[in-house]
Amino acid sequence: MTTPNSADRDPARFRPCAGMMIVNDLGRVFVGKRIDTKEGDWWQMPQGGVDPGEDMNEAAFRELREETGIRREHVELVATTREELFYELPPHLHGKLWGGRYIGQRQSWFLMRFTGGDEHIDLSAHDPAEFQEYRWIEPELLPELIIPFKRPVYEQVLAEFRALI
Repeated sequence: MTTPNSADRDPARFRPCAGMMIVNDLGRVFVGKRIDTKEGDWWQMPQGGVDPGEDMNEAAFRELREETGIRREHVELVATTREELFYELPPHLHGKLWGGRYIGQRQSWFLMRFTGGDEHIDLSAHDPAEFQEYRWIEPELLPELIIPFKRPVYEQVLAEFRALI
């Protein structure tokens, strides 16, 4: 199942991904409700795949722009996770996502302080859009809002960044 520990994982079986924890001046975290979620009321932080040959930092800023419309000039990079965090898809999803190539994701997470205003957020900045709506939440709520198989990763991201929020 899901574990945030990378020690026993074959990285080739996990899709490289950048995740962004965006915090506002009140210490709340941006979460979006995915458009393609068919079951449950799950919210997540922005995250997305890294293109072949793409630098992880560049991927993070590209994904941030595509998923939220937030431009680089409206965030300040605060920290990154010390190591990649892994999650595995539930077995019934193996072979159904990402062309069947991966069984999960290996993620590098970026803590970013949002310096803009809500007018700098545009969920339709990219076609197709990732999120149907967004909100700012207390960081402690993150693990209970994410789909369960990603929860251990969210708990580790929160633990690692908590003092910096």
